[in-house]
Amino acid sequence: MALLCRSNFKILFRCFWKLKPPKRFFCAAEFPEKKNPPGSGRVFSGIQPTGVPHIGNYLGALENWVALQNQYPSVLYSIVDLHSITQPQDPNQLRNNILDMAASLLACGINPEKAILFQQSQVPEHAELSWILCCLTSMPRLRQLPQWKMKSKQKNEGCVGLFTYPVLQAADILLYKSTNVPVGEDQVQHLDLAQDLARIFNNKYGDLFPQPHALLSSIKRVKSLHDPSAKMSKSDPHVMATISIADTPDDIALKIRRAVTDFTSEVTFNPKTRPGVSNLVTIHAAMASISVEEALLQAEGLDTGAYKTLVSEAVIQKLTPIREELHRLRSDRAHLEALLAQGNRRARELAAPVLAEVRHRVGFC
Repeated sequence: MALLCRSNFKILFRCFWKLKPPKRFFCAAEFPEKKNPPGSGRVFSGIQPTGVPHIGNYLGALENWVALQNQYPSVLYSIVDLHSITQPQDPNQLRNNILDMAASLLACGINPEKAILFQQSQVPEHAELSWILCCLTSMPRLRQLPQWKMKSKQKNEGCVGLFTYPVLQAADILLYKSTNVPVGEDQVQHLDLAQDLARIFNNKYGDLFPQPHALLSSIKRVKSLHDPSAKMSKSDPHVMATISIADTPDDIALKIRRAVTDFTSEVTFNPKTRPGVSNLVTIHAAMASISVEEALLQAEGLDTGAYKTLVSEAVIQKLTPIREELHRLRSDRAHLEALLAQGNRRARELAAPVLAEVRHRVGFC
């Protein structure tokens, strides 16, 4: 293979880097690290760009994200498009989904003045740190993780990206020296890997990464309206199964009216014996910001049909301002792109000195 001349290499390098690139690779001495003041912490979390979220996403994660940005001095939320291509993607649809997710997060209350909202693929430090961490990870360790076991069985043959997906997750977290990571119980094992890799790197190259800790909140688990034994999911083929945050009041009322319940008219809460009705109680309580007990008090004297109307009203009241703001934001693509570009720059300002130190310790510069 012919060697590239210096000028051609620079052109190719700039095309690959895509954002405004550095004149050369970062080296640790060029970026003295800014340490957080004592007692502070940094929150990191990511979400795949799978289009407009449903109420399960909102109640299970996004509502908590909004609260966290007001509780911590440093918060980063990433649209993790590198993770998304472990599954087949249409490029044009992916581009639209990234902007839809950005608009959705903003509509739900993420404030770009309080939290850094950015697109993962536009911060190339994620990919380089992931490769370095892959070289510190054993294949048996990754085979133990539930996501690989589940998804590789579903597809019969998973791609390499799916196999190393948890290492990229660890890189996402460690790149910003994150101390707190909001996760569901099903993601705790992946956070364990991030903790292990922080220890392995620190033991081999000297202390650099703090131990990230899980923020396990009281996550509200929303079930499918069509099959209350399963989680609400955007991939559900039944159009009545999922309520999107973009649904109109008529859509919401229709979906809840057709939600699967049972033949008992009284409203009670028992997820094991009455999953359909209990799911409606969960949705009602979460959307009205009340306890399950308070929701049941409001349901006294109502049969399940009348109660569905009460649940619809609570959901519509909660989602209407979100839907209206989402509609406004989606109509201004340039504004969304500018907000993401700003977030990308801010994320790189944090990521560059950390990766520079990593590169120096590994021996790259």
